Amino acid sequence: MGTNPEMVTCNPLFQEYESDESYEVLDLTEYTRRHLWWNHVLGHSSGPVAEKYSVATQIVMGGLTGWCAGYLFQKVGKLAATAVSGGFLLFHVAKHCGYVQIDWKRVEKDLNKAKKQIKKQAKRTAPEMNNILEKAVECVKQNIVISTGLMGGFLLGLAS
Repeated sequence: MGTNPEMVTCNPLFQEYESDESYEVLDLTEYTRRHLWWNHVLGHSSGPVAEKYSVATQIVMGGLTGWCAGYLFQKVGKLAATAVSGGFLLFHVAKHCGYVQIDWKRVEKDLNKAKKQIKKQAKRTAPEMNNILEKAVECVKQNIVISTGLMGGFLLGLAS
């Protein structure tokens, strides 16, 4: 398939490009063997990332992360509480004005049905939750320094 000379001069995207440059194919397995820092960071024997830092650095990292999480949790919590309480207030005003009528028998029936479904679901997911809880406890035990800083920072973030 030939190229139209007018098209080549009008549109540089269609110009044929010839180069004497050659490209080297990079083998990542060989690269990681040669560069120890890469192997150290991503290798199987590198251990948790937090262990590579001093205790003070781990506490500061955990504390700052925890403070940010606590602060955001506090702000979002206030916003959620304001929205829920505002919704209840509007609902009660609407009920008082006669816009809303509640069928309490139906509410009780639906709540009992939901309670049964929740209990049934809780019995099925209990073993899975125990497994997740065990993994979380093991993670905290392995990273006790950074976990302590995170919890302290979280509490400070909630308080600020």
